[in-house]
Amino acid sequence: MKSSIKKKSVIMLLIDSLMHEPLSQAVRSGQAPAMAFLMENGHYEPEVVSPFPTMSVTVDSTLLTGVYSDRHKVPGLVWFNKQENRIINYGSHIRELLKLGIKQSSRDIFYNLNQLHLNKQVKTLHEELADKGIKTCSINALMHRGSRDGYLHVPVLASWVTGLNHNVKINAPQLFSYGGFSKINPRNFSLLKKFGFNDCFSVKELNHLIHKNQVPPLALVYFPDLDQHVHKHGRNDVKGVAKADGHVQKILDSFPSWKDAIQQNIWIVLGDNGQAWISGNKKEALIDLRGLLDGYQIVKLKNGVTPKDQIVLAVNERMAFIYTLSKEKLPLKQVAEPLQKDGRIDIIAWKNEKDEIEVMPGGRNGRLTFKPGGRTTDEYGQSWSCEGDTDVLDITISETKIEYGKFPDAFARLYSSCVSHEGDYLIVSAKPGYEFIGEGSPTHIGGASHGALHKQDSLVSMIITGTDTRPKHNRTLDVKEWVLQLVESLGGEKERPQ
Repeated sequence: MKSSIKKKSVIMLLIDSLMHEPLSQAVRSGQAPAMAFLMENGHYEPEVVSPFPTMSVTVDSTLLTGVYSDRHKVPGLVWFNKQENRIINYGSHIRELLKLGIKQSSRDIFYNLNQLHLNKQVKTLHEELADKGIKTCSINALMHRGSRDGYLHVPVLASWVTGLNHNVKINAPQLFSYGGFSKINPRNFSLLKKFGFNDCFSVKELNHLIHKNQVPPLALVYFPDLDQHVHKHGRNDVKGVAKADGHVQKILDSFPSWKDAIQQNIWIVLGDNGQAWISGNKKEALIDLRGLLDGYQIVKLKNGVTPKDQIVLAVNERMAFIYTLSKEKLPLKQVAEPLQKDGRIDIIAWKNEKDEIEVMPGGRNGRLTFKPGGRTTDEYGQSWSCEGDTDVLDITISETKIEYGKFPDAFARLYSSCVSHEGDYLIVSAKPGYEFIGEGSPTHIGGASHGALHKQDSLVSMIITGTDTRPKHNRTLDVKEWVLQLVESLGGEKERPQ
C-alpha cells in the first residue's frame, strides 16, 4: 500500500537570467518578498558559473546531464551540423527560422533537440531517477528528456505550419508539461502569451500538483519571462525580478503558509545564464560578422551550403561559431586575422593541429594555448598546461595554482565548446557592450544580451532552502550530482510496477 505520509520533494525553479545585482536590489527594496523569505530561511549563492556558450539550451543540457557540451553535444542555440551539412537553429529569431525553413526548424526545436541531438550516451536527471524508480516532473523546461513515453499534442493549424504530426511521441519524464503542447492541469488556459511558454502557465501547472498533493520527489519548473525583460531593459532590471518574484509568491501562497512550504519541501531557485549590457549606439553595439569577413563567400540561410561557399556563421548573440568549409583552402588562422583587428571582440579561440586550444584577443596582439592535463590546477581541481600570454584569458598562475578573473572556469568551458561538435570552427566572444549579428540575428541595443564567456553573461544566482547540503562547486555543472543525492536521501515516492 502507498504510504499516506507525504515525503519532502525537491522543487527547482529555474528562472532565466536571474542575476545577483538586480535580485539583491529587489530584495533590499522590498520588491522580492518571496525570494527574500527563501534566502532568510536558507542559503544564498550570488555567483554560480554557467556553461559556455551562455545560451539556455546549452546551459540547461548541462544542468540535466552534469556534463559540458563536449559530452552532451548541444553546442549552442545555433550551430552547423557537419554530417547533415546544414545550420541548426533552436529559435534565435523568426527571421532566421523562416529563411532556414520553418518545418525543419520546428522539428529541430520540438523533437531533434531533446530526442536526437542531446547525447543519448549521457543520462539526464529524469532518466537516472527513473532508473531508481523515482518520479520526476518537468514543467516548461527547454531540456526535458526522460524515460517514459510522452506526447506533444500539436494543434491543427500549428501542425499545418510546422509539418509536425498532431501527436509527436517523445521520451519524457513521468509528469511532463510543455506549454500548450502538453499540460498536466486540464484547466490551465494561460496560452495567449507564447502558447503557454510563459511564467503564468508554469505557476498554474505546479500549483495544480501542489493542491492535489501530487508533487513528485523532483519537480523542475522553468520560468522564461525574466529573460525577455532583461533583454529589453538591461541587466539591472529590478522590475523584471519583481515580476518573477510575484510568480514565486503565488507558488508559496498555495501552501497553508510560507513556513509550511519550506518545511514540506526543499527549494532551489536558480538562474540559467546572466546577461551583459549592450551599448545604445547601434553602429557601435553590433559586430557585423558579414562585414568583417566580406572577403569570403558566406553561406546564405535561405540557400543552404553551395559549392562556392567558404564560411558558415552560427551567431549566438554575444558569441558565434565561424566555420571554414575547407581548412586546407581556408585555414582558421587566416579567418581569424580580420577578426583580431576589432577591439570589440574579447577572444577568438579554436582547436589547433596539436589538439591545443589556441586563444587570441581582439584589438591587440597576443596568444595563449592550453590543453587538459599538466602541473597547474584550478579551483575546481582540474589540471591544465598552458603557454603564452595569460592576460588573454585574464588568468593568474602562482606556482601550480590557476586563478580565473573575468572569465570564470575559462579553461574547462572554452575547451568543451571547442571540441563540442564536428567541424573546423573559430569561437568568438564579445566584450560587454557588444553583440554579434549575421544575416537575421536578433539585436538588443540599449538592453542586454548573453552567450559570451565573460562573467556578466556567466554568473547567476542560486537560493537553497530546506537543506544544509550544497553542490561540490558553484557551477551549473555540479548541480545534477547534488540533486540526485538530495532526492535519493529523501527517500522519495517510488513508482510501483503497473
